[in-house]
Amino acid sequence: MKRLLILFAAVLVFASCSNTNQGELVGVRKHPKAVFYQPLPYGMCYIPQGSYTMGVGSEDVTYGFVSQPKVVSVQSFYMDQTEITNNEYREFVYWVRDSIARTILGEQFPDQFLITENSKTGEIYDPALLNWKEPIQWRSKDQAVRDALEEMYLPVHERFFGRKEIDTRKLYYDFYWIDLKAAAKKDFTSSDYRAGAWSNRAQGMSDRSVHIRKERINIYPDTLSWVHDYAYSFNDPMTETYFWHPAYDHYPVVGVNWTQARAFCDWRTHKQIQYLKSRGEVTYGEFLLPTESEWEWAARGGNHLNPYPWGGPYTRNSQGCFLANFKPVHGNYLGDGGLRTVIVAHYPANDFGLYDMSGNVAEWTSSAFDPSSYNFSWDMNPDYTYSAKENDPPILKRKVVRGGSWKDVSYYLQVGTRTYEYQDTAKCYIGFRCVQHFLGRQMGDSPEKSSRVYR
Repeated sequence: MKRLLILFAAVLVFASCSNTNQGELVGVRKHPKAVFYQPLPYGMCYIPQGSYTMGVGSEDVTYGFVSQPKVVSVQSFYMDQTEITNNEYREFVYWVRDSIARTILGEQFPDQFLITENSKTGEIYDPALLNWKEPIQWRSKDQAVRDALEEMYLPVHERFFGRKEIDTRKLYYDFYWIDLKAAAKKDFTSSDYRAGAWSNRAQGMSDRSVHIRKERINIYPDTLSWVHDYAYSFNDPMTETYFWHPAYDHYPVVGVNWTQARAFCDWRTHKQIQYLKSRGEVTYGEFLLPTESEWEWAARGGNHLNPYPWGGPYTRNSQGCFLANFKPVHGNYLGDGGLRTVIVAHYPANDFGLYDMSGNVAEWTSSAFDPSSYNFSWDMNPDYTYSAKENDPPILKRKVVRGGSWKDVSYYLQVGTRTYEYQDTAKCYIGFRCVQHFLGRQMGDSPEKSSRVYR
């Protein structure tokens, strides 16, 4: 009897909740998975929202007034614990290589390497999708397969001692993005403005495709950066082995310019989206480069007025050990234990759980560099961006670089120090890490709490 009463009560509750014909505002039908949570991405740390004083507390060493103190507020987000490593970036390179190979093979063997129809729903794919379940036989016994893949290798006359290697100059990645700032602009003609009327574009009646941007980028790192960055230094072994050798798997990737770092973020986003869609789950936000304000907030680790991520005013701990990989003494790069780059997470993390926010390699941000941007940017999620074109003057291609590197003195390790590099330039001392914005207010009262909570 008791079980029947419980069952009857449950039916009544269900019926009352599902009845939408009583004239009440109940919202649209929810996603099948009614309770949404955004899990902590693998290898990332949660960075809570907060306010802090952005910039330094005293004059910068260049007397350029480029980092004036300013109180700002930043939203919650996730950030990679470490810089992206060689091994992680190679996954991107291999994916691009294999996608190009499948595209080539799909022209001759469409039944094997292309998917034209969804077998379950009957949906026709146009253009066809690549079949990632079909392995690529790089040394296939089929002469037709070997001939088709031949164009991916270096031409015979360029091969060193006859070694057959992939031509990295052909590893291009195409990605699209929407220029939201351009789409948000409200254009008025002079007559429309006087009449107080919106133009067609301002009313959203223009062709949306005009705001879609396509970029085609070679994604292979500039391994020669170890040589061309220093004319009178012997770095040939680093050029020859740093990116591909397993000894450097967990070292930060370098030789990646700003556009390549953005391409990696785009690929990482689509990789996650495809996986979630295959499971019928809701997708999350994009992976992006951090803005300058996000990077500094994360680097501070909650220590608002301290110059370094570890919270103190010194570069050594109480035992006299250096707390980052940088140039501690003139000419003595080994004083901190590292000659050039070192394995990621070698030094202690800050209070947000992030490693190497100062030293090892400097890091790209998404922000464009302008000496006066602190004066005109907003104080909530401040950011200054500019999408530089290829024929723009170099001054418009400057992007903010933060954190300092293995070759820098301690001033550049300070969390408030600003510097820049050109977006199409790759250096052997600049890497990057990604962020993903948290969908909601905040995860909880502290970073240690699970992300599976209501907001």
